[in-house]
Order: sequence, then structure tokens, then C-alpha cells
Amino acid sequence: MEKRVYNFNPGPAALPLPVLEKMQKELLNFRGTGMSILEMSHRSKDFEAVLDDAISRIKRLLKLDDRFDVLFLQGGASLQFCMVPMNLEVPGRPVDYIDTGSWASKAIKEAQIQKKHVRIIASSKDKGYSYIPKGFVINPDASYLHITSNETIQGTQWKSFPSTDGVPLVADMSSDILSRPFDPSPFGLIYAGAQKNLGPAGVTLVIIRKDMLDRSSADLPTMLKYKTFAEKKSLYNTPPCFAIYAVDLVVEWLEEEIGGVEKIALINEKKARMLYECIDENEIYRGTAAPEDRSVMNVTFRLATEELEKEFLAKAAEKGLVGLKGHRSVGGCRASIYNAVSTEAVEALADFMRSFAKSH
Repeated sequence: MEKRVYNFNPGPAALPLPVLEKMQKELLNFRGTGMSILEMSHRSKDFEAVLDDAISRIKRLLKLDDRFDVLFLQGGASLQFCMVPMNLEVPGRPVDYIDTGSWASKAIKEAQIQKKHVRIIASSKDKGYSYIPKGFVINPDASYLHITSNETIQGTQWKSFPSTDGVPLVADMSSDILSRPFDPSPFGLIYAGAQKNLGPAGVTLVIIRKDMLDRSSADLPTMLKYKTFAEKKSLYNTPPCFAIYAVDLVVEWLEEEIGGVEKIALINEKKARMLYECIDENEIYRGTAAPEDRSVMNVTFRLATEELEKEFLAKAAEKGLVGLKGHRSVGGCRASIYNAVSTEAVEALADFMRSFAKSH
């Protein structure tokens, strides 16, 4: 096999090598069926076994009890931005949001388009979304409180989730799902586009507390109701079978090879610490997120000039370190170090960053 690069892309992002190898091995003949999973009926027992396994593993990894349904939808987190207020608003009660960056802002916009009574109860826009707001007041009359657990573009992350005193918490966890343990009980709904930490693009994980399903109006279009997918176990229409199969392999890898979410959290903390230490020790680099709110998944930083950043990115690519360019909306540099990014890859990046700093 030709040498693979160290992949720091923000999404679609790195997948575990053992998962890719298993996909390659099974591609032409899926587990003795004589056909590829790409050719298989989504109603077949073989595919249903894959779906059941993915659901069971996710429930075990996140310690979800029978109050929660695990669903697989399409449309990415972007479709969830509109499905959440569409399904979860209680008539006459506002929908509350905390604005922490690019993705939170997009979620807010989709609720506003629907003319919902949107309240932004806290925001970090005043400082370029470089921190997570604190000291805000939770409104007990809210239909729900929506947060973005990790801002992929700005590189900030909630270290602990707000206590909502019974108001259902809704979270976009696209970029840090399954990267650390947390208590799921306050959450009414969690959603995550797969292409950052779960698998390939094309499927979206939705975890919904069953009592939230009753909020959906009968007047909603069939394909935009959570109840549709919960009642049909994500098989109302043809789901993205290959993407779900890939997610199943990723959660199998996480559970059986890594040892679960608690183990990967320690690895992720170590990887992030390596890069942040490198940034803080070398004056050439400047971290863009407040130190107490720095993301463990997306390490964002700037260099002194854009020319220097271009040189940094070009020389990194020569060393096989790719995907380090910051989002076009903010510029700079970003290393996305999701679960599948190895410690070896992060060590290689830290070594390069130190040698680049020395030479400049």
C-alpha cells in the first residue's frame, strides 16, 4: 500500500485505517452474501443486522437507556437546523439558542426563517466567537435550549453542558460526538452529521428522547417528522446504507479496539495538549480560542502574516500533513484531530510546527 498522508481535514475527515481496510475487504462480497452492501436491499436481514448493530453500539457507548431512540437521517446537520424547531417547538413557547459561532448562527437562522419566537439568550459574537458564553439565565418557559457543543470553525467547545432545570437541551454534536463521555439525561435531542467523527458523509445521527416525538405536528411533511423515522426504525424510505454500514464499523472499532468513549477521551486530550503546548511555547503561533474553551477536536491558530501561513501550509503538505487550512470565513490554520486521527499523526504535526518555528 502506498504511504497515506496525515489527514487533518475538518470534514469529510479521517476514518480509522482498520475500518477502511475492512470496507475494502468486504466491498465485493459482503459477509458471504455474494454481493456488495452497495447492492443490497435495505429491507434484507443482512442490512437490518448492520443497522441493529450500529444502534446497539451507539446506545452502549453513550449509555443511552430505553428513553432514547437512535435514528439515521439524511440532509446533514443543516437539515436538522430546520427540523429541530419544526418538530420540537411547543406552541406559544419560545425556542432558545446560544450563539457560539458559525454553526450555531446557521441553526438560529433556520428557526428565524420559520418565524419561530427565537430568543438568543447568550452569544460570544462580541469577541469573534472566541469563547463559550457563561453566566446566562435559563428561561423555564422555553420549548428547548439549543447549543452547538463544538464549533468546528472557531475551535471552541463546551467543557460542561448548561444545567437547564428541566428545559430539554438540544445539541449539534457533529464534530465531537463519541469523543468524550457525558450525561445524556438532560438532552431532548442530539444530532450529528457523520462526516467528522462518525463515518462518511451522507448520513446524520439523531438521538431523540421518546417524549419529544409527541411534539411533532401531524401537519408536518412525512419526511420532516422525527416520528416517521422512529416508527419505521429509520427504514421509512431507502436510507444511506453504505454510510450506515461505515458508521457501524467505526463504532465497532471504537468499542472493541479502543475500549470505549472514556478511553478515546484520554487519547483525544493527549493529542490536543500536544498541539496547544506547541502553540503556547512558540511565539510564531497564536491560538484563536480562549484557553479555557479550546476545542479538543479542532485546534485553530494563526501565524503573524497570511504569507507566513501560506508557507506553513505548503511546507506541511510537503511533509504529508494535509487539511490544515482554516475555514475560508476566518482564515488561519486548523488541525482537526477527531477520534480517527492517530497520536502518531499529531506527533508528526507537533514536530513539524516546532521545526517551522525554529527556522523562522
